[in-house]
Amino acid sequence: MLFQKVAGKRTTTSMVSPGAPFQLWAWGDGTKGQTGQNDVVSRSSPVQVGTLANWSTASGATRTSFVGIKSDGTLWGFGNPDTGHIGDGTNIQRSSPVQVGTLATWARAGGGNAVHAVKTDGTFWGWGESNKVGDNALANRSSPVQIGTLATWSKPLGGIDHDLAIKTDGTLWGWGQQTNGEIGDTTLITRSSPVQIGTLTTWASGAAGLQISAAIKTDGTMWMWGSGSGGHLGVGDVVNRSSPVQVGTLATWATIDLGFEHVLAIKTNGTLWAWGNNNDGTSGLGESIMRSSPVQVGTLATWSTLACGDSHVLAIKTDGTLWAWGNNASGQLSLGDVVKRSSPVQVGTLATWQGIMAGDLISFGIRTP
Repeated sequence: MLFQKVAGKRTTTSMVSPGAPFQLWAWGDGTKGQTGQNDVVSRSSPVQVGTLANWSTASGATRTSFVGIKSDGTLWGFGNPDTGHIGDGTNIQRSSPVQVGTLATWARAGGGNAVHAVKTDGTFWGWGESNKVGDNALANRSSPVQIGTLATWSKPLGGIDHDLAIKTDGTLWGWGQQTNGEIGDTTLITRSSPVQIGTLTTWASGAAGLQISAAIKTDGTMWMWGSGSGGHLGVGDVVNRSSPVQVGTLATWATIDLGFEHVLAIKTNGTLWAWGNNNDGTSGLGESIMRSSPVQVGTLATWSTLACGDSHVLAIKTDGTLWAWGNNASGQLSLGDVVKRSSPVQVGTLATWQGIMAGDLISFGIRTP
């Protein structure tokens, strides 16, 4: 759900400098103000949020809202606050962007059922649903609270029932609900504050989904853990894992993102791969077959960026074009209809997309003016 991208959960992979100013666009479910248009109307094609080009690709999405960083370092949110996701100190639904606090020191943001953000000083902050915040409390937070006191955080990786983050020293940390080993600390214990996953300092990127986790090391190897149901872990079986297990033997993985029951990843050569459950055509393979190991999507080697929603997928190619597939019940594929797609379809004709984020029936994109 990217944010690695900062992906979806929730996440987006930046193709350019995160601080550069871009336009923000939204589409899909707008029944709770998620498209930022000051109304509660769903859209099946992109609509710009505001008129300015002042958003950063270091922004992110929760399942039902958007939390964005502008090029001046300020933090903004809109949509369904649910358990305080917007971060403005309320649980009031916002159908247009409201600023979170007054600081202009935010560097990265993203989330799932909780939101996490890193400031320019390396401190880590969270808000949203109870123990998923990570502040060792079991209470919802409707405004940012600092997690610990250290200023050593680099990348929040999002999540639905749990969350992951990487520190500047390359260590990997997890917390939240745990029923199938998704935190990765070899236990099934729910954690209300971050615990280190193993002792390695070679983690580069990753993603957290629903009861599954994934991370890529600096050597390009890919690792997964959590629920093996539906073949989610990509290791050829349906067995749960409570600590990271390598997916294959290759060291050619560049980025990965997770949906509810689907996993997609891009290799360093630009090829796209999918596995897991495929009920909504989320694998992009034109079928509905479950896969327990990675299968290439098409033959092209031109994929750059991924964002998995709960039941749909967005992707950007190296030429800046935007593609979508999967569930389309609220128009979240931005194809002008609500028809499900089981293979990638281009969204419009523009080649100016720089970042993408996906949630539950909602999508966001950042592009050049």
